[in-house]
Amino acid sequence: MNVAQLHERLRLEIARRIDRGLLTGTALARQTGLQSSHISNFIHRKRKLSLAAIDRVLAAQMLSVEDLLPARHSRAIEASPAPLEDTVDSVPLVSQAIAMNSPGVSVSSSAEMIQLPAGILGHLRPRRAIIRRDWQRFLAVRVTAAQARPMVPVLAHHSIVVIDRHYNSLVSHQPSRPGLFAVNVANSLVFRYVSFDSDRLILRPHALDHPVDLLSLGPTQSPSSLIVGRVCICISEL
Repeated sequence: MNVAQLHERLRLEIARRIDRGLLTGTALARQTGLQSSHISNFIHRKRKLSLAAIDRVLAAQMLSVEDLLPARHSRAIEASPAPLEDTVDSVPLVSQAIAMNSPGVSVSSSAEMIQLPAGILGHLRPRRAIIRRDWQRFLAVRVTAAQARPMVPVLAHHSIVVIDRHYNSLVSHQPSRPGLFAVNVANSLVFRYVSFDSDRLILRPHALDHPVDLLSLGPTQSPSSLIVGRVCICISEL
């Protein structure tokens, strides 16, 4: 894939996200530092982005060149041997503060290791911000009763959830189902279905007796800066 093809595939992906309500041109301009008119001209094929601007858009939307490859290349990548980190069969159980803020986990920071069937995490595709590249991908935390209550029965009281910290994109992992995310709200972890609109994260509970929360973003914040990761596994007692 040459630069022109990369540019067009990126344009189509950004246009798709805007059409689906996952993004706005204004939000992308704010995230990248580019002018809104520049973004609009890019989306409508009136102006091309420089390589530096392409990098900004990729970073802001947590995209990699791999995400934009034609389907035949994607299938070849999926068929290739999984990296070592994707064959994890145990995940460290850590405090919620570490899950939110620490790129790595030391032995002393882990309460225990959660054992999982070998390869169960290997098929999960990441969608991470570039700044998360060196973060340990999978961590587990214990959910408090108060945190679980808005998401019952999706989350049970005192369950353990595995968080994929390399997935902090609002693009749904399974389009037919809403994604459950761990979100950093005022240095506390909350678990909600998440969407984005007009510079706000919309945090939706599963239980109807709990309110929808609107989380306004600061001038320098992007949705990915507050999303700790996607909840990919929930372990609870029967």
